[in-house]
Amino acid sequence: MNTLLATTLVFVGCCSNVVFLELLVRDFPGCGNIVTFAQFAFIALEGFIFETNFGRKKPQIPLSNYGVMVSMFFTVSVINNYALNFNIAMPLHMIFRSGSLIANMILGIIILKKRYSTSKYLSIVLVSVGIFICTVMSAKQVNVDQGASEEEGVYAFLHWLLGIAMLTFALLMSARMGIFQETLYKKHGKHSKEALFYNHCLPLPGFLLLSGDIYRHAGLFSQSSPVEIPVIGHSMPVMWFYLLMNVITQYVCIRGVFILTTECASLTVTLVVTLRKFLSLIISILYFQNPFTAWHWTGTAVVFLGTLLYTEVLSSVYTAVRGKTTVRKTE
Repeated sequence: MNTLLATTLVFVGCCSNVVFLELLVRDFPGCGNIVTFAQFAFIALEGFIFETNFGRKKPQIPLSNYGVMVSMFFTVSVINNYALNFNIAMPLHMIFRSGSLIANMILGIIILKKRYSTSKYLSIVLVSVGIFICTVMSAKQVNVDQGASEEEGVYAFLHWLLGIAMLTFALLMSARMGIFQETLYKKHGKHSKEALFYNHCLPLPGFLLLSGDIYRHAGLFSQSSPVEIPVIGHSMPVMWFYLLMNVITQYVCIRGVFILTTECASLTVTLVVTLRKFLSLIISILYFQNPFTAWHWTGTAVVFLGTLLYTEVLSSVYTAVRGKTTVRKTE
């Protein structure tokens, strides 16, 4: 029952979270900072009440170690959301972030001196090729869609290229954070809820550096057209409503993943998250009518095929089907 509940939370929470994020960035592409701040503040408040018991519970992992992890987590979160301000379409944003397998493997080889099977290397090649295809196709769309003059077209392309560089940096930083977190859990034990709280609470002062941008977008949000809230019956600016729903669905998504990791094997978790990403991509393309060519579909299919190959989901399904066939023949 918990597994079904967790899976439902992941699909409902994460998919709807992407919808509300796209509703925000379509009107205000540079609103990533206020979105990130709102998400951090909400999760930190919830953790302060329910995880630390209003600060009375001491952390199991030293705060000095959290300091390193938090600096990386804060950087990754801010850059990922802010990259949407650089002509990065939401579908490309989702596909690009699926390249975490590539970053994890590269840093695993360099830092941890890991070695992988041939199927793992093949899967990474597939993911890399898929992301490359989608990126090249998106680059062509930037050249076609932006500006009438050649100079404006070049500027738009360089602007987009900066967004790609930001996503690449965030991808590598996220992988490095994962390695650091893995070594931290081996030493002190796994405390996921505690880590979730401190990862969102400790970076809050860092948003003072972004306060000007956050305040500006808060003003813009307040000037948006009002919308009546269902059930409550009161109205509020529509952008604040989208932000509120984005924060709530983000929390539902995180809680779903957390429950799933405690109830299921890592393979099942990876499969659910991968399918959720694919569904989010479909929703973004169909509902928001984002431009998506046949080459984009090809690249997307290759990315998800590589992901499933990496997690050995395909081989597990094949083994299960083969086992059932053998049983039937025996009977």
